[in-house]
Amino acid sequence: MAETQDVVELILQDHRRMEDLFRLMRSVEADRTAALQEFADLLVAHALAEEAEVYPALKRYRNIDNEEVEHGEHEHEEGNEALLNLLQVEEVGSEEWDSKLEELVEAVTHHTDEEERTILNGARENVAMSRREELGAAFLKDRERHLKDKPGSIENLRRIVGSS
Repeated sequence: MAETQDVVELILQDHRRMEDLFRLMRSVEADRTAALQEFADLLVAHALAEEAEVYPALKRYRNIDNEEVEHGEHEHEEGNEALLNLLQVEEVGSEEWDSKLEELVEAVTHHTDEEERTILNGARENVAMSRREELGAAFLKDRERHLKDKPGSIENLRRIVGSS
């Protein structure tokens, strides 16, 4: 896959990686703990970068619905809560773990589907490619900065969820 700076494509790539990680977390043959940790770090870093770099810029475009952006931010909170609930389960693969995993899958899949249909399609239609590439560079830089700090730790998620 060609390297892109288009923020829409970068966000979509993260969404597809999250789907891959869901498949691994469901598989008894995979290292579910490692998949969960990668997912947790990616989800938190992705959401923080969207909220810091992408959503504020898209709010300035009249054809991007502010309510959709604010709804997306609210859904990030729901995803963080579902992720924290899964991370707090002690036994990977237990009935409780499977149940909390499905709640996380539902919350994140609902958000990514909605975001792709509303915010990202709006950005494709209304934001020039040069601006989308600028946003993509800012999104990547912010996301990478967060990833270095392992943002998906249970301690960090407790702090994030407690402050929302």
